[in-house]
Amino acid sequence: MVGPSRPQFVLFGSSIVQISLNVGGWGSILTDLYDRKDAGVQPSLVIVYFGGNDAMRPHPSGLGPHVPLHEYIQNMTKIYLHLK
Repeated sequence: MVGPSRPQFVLFGSSIVQISLNVGGWGSILTDLYDRKDAGVQPSLVIVYFGGNDAMRPHPSGLGPHVPLHEYIQNMTKIYLHLK
């Protein structure tokens, strides 16, 4: 068999995902909960977590991290369809 024999969690996203892997973060807690458990009961899981900065109101200069809601929805839909 090629590749891992156990289901994997995939965390994909922004700095929120990166920080989640710190001690006590939600990504770290998932790792602790499912590490070395029976592979038959582990779920396969993909977490896509973007949008913290995108939720900001647009800066008057037009610069900054804001993404219009319709564009954000289109982007997340493309990611979802690609993963599906």
